[in-house]
Amino acid sequence: MTLKTILLGACSALAFAGMASAETLTIATVNNGDMIRMQGLTEDFTSKNPDIKLEWVTLEENVLRERVTTDIATKGGQYDVLTIGNYEVPIWAKQGWLLPLEKLGDNYDVDDLLPAIRGGLSVEGKLYAAPFYGESAMIMYRKDLFEKAGLKMPENPTWEFIGDAARKITDRSADINGMCLRGKAGWGENMAFITALANSYGGRWFDENWKPQFDQPEWKNALQFYVDLMKDAGPSGASSNGFNENLTLFQQGKCGMWIDATVAASFVSNPKDSTVADKVGYALFPTQGELKNHGNWLWSWNLAIPASSQKSEAAEKFISWATSKDYTALVAAKEGWSNVPPGTRTSLYKNEEYKKAAPFAEPTLAAMDAADITKPTVKPVPYTGGQFVAIPEFQALGTTVGQLFSAVVAGQSSVDDALAGAQSTATREMTRSGYIK
Repeated sequence: MTLKTILLGACSALAFAGMASAETLTIATVNNGDMIRMQGLTEDFTSKNPDIKLEWVTLEENVLRERVTTDIATKGGQYDVLTIGNYEVPIWAKQGWLLPLEKLGDNYDVDDLLPAIRGGLSVEGKLYAAPFYGESAMIMYRKDLFEKAGLKMPENPTWEFIGDAARKITDRSADINGMCLRGKAGWGENMAFITALANSYGGRWFDENWKPQFDQPEWKNALQFYVDLMKDAGPSGASSNGFNENLTLFQQGKCGMWIDATVAASFVSNPKDSTVADKVGYALFPTQGELKNHGNWLWSWNLAIPASSQKSEAAEKFISWATSKDYTALVAAKEGWSNVPPGTRTSLYKNEEYKKAAPFAEPTLAAMDAADITKPTVKPVPYTGGQFVAIPEFQALGTTVGQLFSAVVAGQSSVDDALAGAQSTATREMTRSGYIK
């Protein structure tokens, strides 16, 4: 055997050993545009961390929630990094299901995280998830259609104005729907919007004693408005539309207005994907009458480490990379400042390049500032949360109620029957869980 052969064999053995010792992180994430973009940029991470490989499990929102909830509750250990919302983080952290993030690195700058976002991800002063992007809700609308109809968007629009405007700009012959809203059943799908809508009408999920409130007029008025608007100005098949479906419709020029997550602004204004990119305006989430409660939600998609993971050190390295200011700069360099993940860091909204490139920056910050998850509606409530109720039971309960309401949009039920079903279901669940007797 020659010396060359021996050396080549040794190099091959070392290479194989290096490959064998590489850790593979399994990352469960949602199929939103920002997350898909992150997957396309991870060579930046793996080139700096050759001992770490990434395996992606990318799922539709409802499916993601179901699978990660089942896995973490049963300590299944399928995933090393979870994409979860600010609803789950404090609940799961208190259950001991998440590991605290204490080694994000000297350059991470935790203090730069927006206080409201950071607070929602912390328990007893410890950060249990890092925000990838944050959002509230706002109106995205076609300025050209408003101008054609002789309409001007108010600084603080009411639902009465929005309903009237949506009907006026609807043009079925041109395949233009005046309003696109979530109809797909799920606590984080249609119920995110409908709960925010009900909040602005003064509705509550529960009163101070945890008694369900679906039998109250505020809920009847809010749900009736929503159902009528979808019938008069919404797209066909609205009961199956969630965030991604409505995004596609808006980008194709088929929505005159869309009220949804502020994070959508970068996608509807991106000329690479949106046929109406230069025609989009933004406005605050509407209020109802004299209540002046925007009902805004405050949400963040976050990366967390389940306690069942055996690769926590590598997982925290990845999370630090994906939620850092350096990652923001990477996206800006590759995709432009208008496409960076929004809503997590104070420094972003002070960045002149971002403000110049993103016409939605100020409306997004205004929407987030208008959100108060400690006081989501007008009357007192025993819970926190804008578009959700921050109790463990809400995930299942919210989805069940969402199915009842989605059936109304599909023409399979009535508003009164859906509300009666929601009241009965919520009362039964809250009694079973010991909230009421």
